[in-house]
Amino acid sequence: MSPVFPMLTVLSMFYYMCLRRRARTATRGEMNSRRAIESNTRALPINVEIVQYAKEVLDFSSHYGSENSMSYTMWNLAGIPNVYPSSGDFTQTAVFRTYGTWWDRCPSARLPFKRTPSTFCSQDYVELAFEEPVYPTAVHILETYHPGAVVRILACSANPYSQNPPAEVRWEVLWSEAPTKVNGPQARQFTPCIKQINFPTNLIRLEVNSSLLDYYTELDAVVLHGVKERPVLSLKTSMIDMNDIDEDEDEEKYGCGMDTLNKQFSVVTLREWPTNGYFDKLPYELIQLILSHLTVPDLCRLAQTCKLLYQHCCDPLQYIHLSLQPYWARINDTSLEYLQSRCTLIQWLNLSWTGNRGAISVSGFSR
Repeated sequence: MSPVFPMLTVLSMFYYMCLRRRARTATRGEMNSRRAIESNTRALPINVEIVQYAKEVLDFSSHYGSENSMSYTMWNLAGIPNVYPSSGDFTQTAVFRTYGTWWDRCPSARLPFKRTPSTFCSQDYVELAFEEPVYPTAVHILETYHPGAVVRILACSANPYSQNPPAEVRWEVLWSEAPTKVNGPQARQFTPCIKQINFPTNLIRLEVNSSLLDYYTELDAVVLHGVKERPVLSLKTSMIDMNDIDEDEDEEKYGCGMDTLNKQFSVVTLREWPTNGYFDKLPYELIQLILSHLTVPDLCRLAQTCKLLYQHCCDPLQYIHLSLQPYWARINDTSLEYLQSRCTLIQWLNLSWTGNRGAISVSGFSR
């Protein structure tokens, strides 16, 4: 027998032993890593953060591109970035239809609606669905050209991929701010400080205002960071509900104001006032003029105070021009039925952005 074969046999056995030892070492290392991950997961479940790009664009108000194209359309917001961190005008981004104020100044522009809350400045929106519902910890918006248009970020309690839609859809404001002008058209990653919410979400809505921009804003992608476990809400974190979205009142400020008024006016003085204050002494037209400066929710609240103000708040003359767009998250068939008796003289009606996900039915609208 040739001496080469024993040498090959020895080398083969040595190689085999090395492979087995390496396999055992790798397996042991993987087990140790898995134990470490599981240990960290059990100890700090909140710190296990999920990072995900938008899976799908569900809805939007407008886009620059055509429906049969992928250029400058909202569909480009789904998935990983196509352009970022590059800057410039790229067809692979999402672009809304307008910018600046030229379309408000042109002769064909529609007249502004009265009673629009001063805090409502959104002109366009886009709704994005993500794979996993999470408690948001951060939202990154990759802007590639003329940034600064995003004015509000909202989260929805409804899961767009759930087979059983919830009976009540809830929207929470994660971040909101007036439009600002950014110096320069360069790309940036916009990461505002968002508020914590008490429900998981995989549906994010961006609202924009492009009135201060010199050209179209272009968005490339949206990244949602979040955790599966509900984080402990900070005592300093203030929750913003859609029911308070149109109010700027500071409870502490007005609470102090009421205390001051109580000190200035004694109970005896208050008892000397007429039942309805001095409103019943004012001309009907003057009261109508005063109430014309109130928003629709304020009118509904004021109508619950007394019979006199109820009569004024329900007067059809207060609802000749009616815009329900600022309250899109709360408008449903019940809301329309509630307003029906007040809108007998209506001339302008704005239902933009309302009725999503079956909130307004065809029969309800027809009634």
